[in-house]
Amino acid sequence: MILLELLLGFLKVGCFAFGGAYAAIPLIREVVLSYGWLDDSAISYMIAVSESTPGPIMVNLATYIGSSQGGVLGALIATVASITPAFVIILLLMAALKHVLNNRHVQAALTGLGACVTGIIVAVGGWMLWENLVPSARVDIRAVGIAAILIGISAAWKPVFHKKLSPILLIAISAVLGIVFYL
Repeated sequence: MILLELLLGFLKVGCFAFGGAYAAIPLIREVVLSYGWLDDSAISYMIAVSESTPGPIMVNLATYIGSSQGGVLGALIATVASITPAFVIILLLMAALKHVLNNRHVQAALTGLGACVTGIIVAVGGWMLWENLVPSARVDIRAVGIAAILIGISAAWKPVFHKKLSPILLIAISAVLGIVFYL
């Protein structure tokens, strides 16, 4: 039964997740909570782990949740279910819309979808900030301190070093700060 639930849950995520992984997080969260696979704080932690591991966040989350719920077969089913709809949709769209993509109405619709996805990503960022800075209705001063340091480093990096801050370096700095502040 769990394998069928993983298949249906992640097919739903794959079918309706537009705009990439960050835009899909609310849908993933809804599906995972509705099946009771993880609680809200575990979802937040898994998002953080999925962001810092190689590969798309949605695929990493599907693989982890599938593995935790149904073993290796569960991981395979959840992963394939989450990516198959996008693969099929892209193939069909490219075949059908090859000549229509330059149409101004299609371009206007895509622009509107872009604005919608931006709004969803900002909302997810706000939710993640709130969940991590204010767990259990108390402000976690250490988390606020880490966030402030990371924001300061990000803001000062380009003016000081005249190049963009590498996401890999930012992840490494975050890990070190986490160890320093929480051990």
